[in-house]
Formats: sequence, C-alpha cells, structure tokens
Amino acid sequence: MSEMLGGSDPSVSTETTKGSSALDASRIAEVKSWLVSQFDAVGKDVPDFEYTARSVAHLHNIATISQAKNQAAGIVANDFRQKAAEYRSQAARIREILENVGLAQESLTPNVVSSAQVLASMANLLNIRDTELSSFLVAMADLSLRKTAVEEKRAKVQQESKVLLDYTRKAIARLTYLKRTLAQLEDDIAPCEAQMENWKTNLTIMDSKERQYFQQYSNYKAMLNRVGYTPEISHGVLVEMAEHRKDLENKTKPILDTLRSYQDLPPDKALAALAIEEKKRQYADAEKYLEDVLQSALAATD
Repeated sequence: MSEMLGGSDPSVSTETTKGSSALDASRIAEVKSWLVSQFDAVGKDVPDFEYTARSVAHLHNIATISQAKNQAAGIVANDFRQKAAEYRSQAARIREILENVGLAQESLTPNVVSSAQVLASMANLLNIRDTELSSFLVAMADLSLRKTAVEEKRAKVQQESKVLLDYTRKAIARLTYLKRTLAQLEDDIAPCEAQMENWKTNLTIMDSKERQYFQQYSNYKAMLNRVGYTPEISHGVLVEMAEHRKDLENKTKPILDTLRSYQDLPPDKALAALAIEEKKRQYADAEKYLEDVLQSALAATD
C-alpha cells in the first residue's frame, strides 16, 4: 500500500509518454500534409520553422477547421453543379419544344425577343420560377404587401422623426435658456460675492456685539445679585410703590405748608413748642403710615 501511495508505476509512465509522443507525431504529420497541400495549391514551398507543441496545436486546429470548410464548400459546389446540369437539360428540352412548334429564338422578331427578355427580367426581379399570369399576380400582390409594409414603416419612422425633432427643438430651447441663465449667474457672481463679504463683516460685528451684550448681561446680573435684587421685585411693584409714595407726598404737603405758615407768626416760645410737637407727631404718624403701606405692598407681592 505504501508503494502505491509513495510513487507511480514506471511502466505506466513509459506507456503514457509513448502515447503522447505518438499523438504528437500523428498531429505533426497531419499538419505537414495540410501545409504541403495548401502551399502546392499556390505554387510555393513550405517555409522552414520549428514544430513546437504550441505551433503544432494551433496549426492542427486551423487545418481541422479548413478541412471542414473545404468539405462543406465541396458539397455546396457539387449541389450547384448538379442544379446547373438540371437547368441546362431543362433549357435544352424547352428549346427543343420551342423549335418544334416554330418558336425558336432565331425565328422570332426582335420585338418578341425583347418582350421575352423583359418578361424574363421581370420574373427574375419578382423571384418567380415561371411566367404564368397567376405567378405574376401572386408576386405583384406580395410586392404590394411589402410596399404597404414599407410605407407603414416609413410613416412610423417619419412620426418618430417628427417626435424626435420636436424633442430636439425643445432640448435646444432648454439649452439656450440654461446658457442664458448660466451667463446671468456668472454676471451675478461679483455682486453676490461683494454682498457675501458685507454679510461676513456684519456677522463678525454682530458676533462681537453679542459677546459684548452677554458680558454686560453678566455684569448687570452680578450687580443685581450684590444689591439683593430678587425676581419678585418687578417693574409693576416698583410702579405701585412710587404711586404710594406720591400719595404720601400729597398727604404730607399740607402739613409742610402749615409748618411753613407758622414761621410767619409772632415768636411765642410756648405756642411754638406746642406747634412743633404737634407737627412732629403728625410727621411721625405720616412716616409710620408710609412704612405700613410699603410693608403691605411687599407682603402682597410675596
């Protein structure tokens, strides 16, 4: 078993080599024979060259194809020769019949010969094998059908050509419009670039202003935090407190006017002291009332 797996039989290799050599020799002989026949046909000698495995295989393939085509051409040529012989025999028989009835070509007038030639040419043109009227009618009908088909195809092609021409005109108009639009866009490039530069500059300025406003906002927010501002102290609350202050000022104004009027009285120390004490009490009451109003306003906001 190890011998069978480890190596091959020398006798088998020798037989394979011999078979391959015999096959190569047979192909070389066939190629040489084919080359000699081909070059002899044109009156030339076979040139010397080296018979390699590649060249022999290529030439053998060509020779096989050439022999097959020659065989096929020979079969076709023999068929044509047989048909030509049949046509010649049929022509001789028809000539003999015409001569027997007195219609030989030599006895016919030139007009009849010319008409017969025209009739034969017409038969060949219509691809018919005889000159019977029915054959001519069938051939003419077939020709008419073919003409009708050609006319229909021509009409269809003309319609398609008209559609394509319409598409071409539309495409040309569209191309003209696109070219005009392209030219307009190219003319607008410079103004648009200038406007873009302007927008870019404005964008830079706006970006710097935005940073500045954010910084100011941060500063104002820090300032409000330092002074104790809370969101509850809104504009409405401040307006309400200002209105209360104005009301208090209106209420204390008569008292102040009265105090100023006392300055015009004759100096009496006791009365002046009483009046001063009274005015102080009224002023204290007014201040207390103002504080109460402010406290009530803040409490209502909370």
